[in-house]
Amino acid sequence: MPSLFIGHGAPPLLDDPVWSGELKEWAAHLPRPTAILIVSAHWESAPISLTASGAGLVYDFGGFAPKYYNMRYDTPDSTALSARIAAMMPAGVPVHQHRSRGLDHGAWVPLKIMYPEADIPVVQMSLPTHDPATLMALGERLRPLRDEGVLIIGSGFLTHGLPFLKEFRIEAAAPGWSRDFDAWAAEAMRRGDVDELAQYRTKAPGMPYAHPTVEHYTPLFVTLGAATKADDPGDQRIDGFWMGLSKRSLQVA
Repeated sequence: MPSLFIGHGAPPLLDDPVWSGELKEWAAHLPRPTAILIVSAHWESAPISLTASGAGLVYDFGGFAPKYYNMRYDTPDSTALSARIAAMMPAGVPVHQHRSRGLDHGAWVPLKIMYPEADIPVVQMSLPTHDPATLMALGERLRPLRDEGVLIIGSGFLTHGLPFLKEFRIEAAAPGWSRDFDAWAAEAMRRGDVDELAQYRTKAPGMPYAHPTVEHYTPLFVTLGAATKADDPGDQRIDGFWMGLSKRSLQVA
């Protein structure tokens, strides 16, 4: 299986025919996963934690239509994958198996589009740090799962300057800081320049507006670490903007 970095959007993504269509088409061209491991921007927790199989969804958002708070995504038992992940961690590195936490919207919103039948086991792993090198090492440790048919996904948003958006419409024009950061990242990805991507705080134009907090960017490094070669330029499968934010997404072999 490849590893992916995807922009996950807010719940209204489910009703956006353009972006949801892009995600559906992408999933249709992937080999069918035996299971999915996803790291979302919306669960920052150390030590590493894993979701509970069968737990309800986390509705970690506010101000949206009531229908989004009644949605379900009931996937098969994922206990075996959780145990496999825990066993892959170094000796002495604790892994917390959460007893009640389910998937947050950074996981279930895109997966509900990509795999609507909800017939694939899914485990969400917490984002334990924002240090690119540590996340790369984590992705590398998880890499063997790809040979077992597991799809590894880092779920974030390539730009996420919500406090600096002037309007909240899907078709809103992208601010300069969002366009500049997106162009910089696209070029660095094209070159497979992981060092450049890791130095985003000082090298990327548009900072800190593009990422006043960085949790929507750093899942990228789990994806890159899980790649066969971290400097693989990969395939930028989705580009463009949504509410002025970059939805650029990446697939690496």
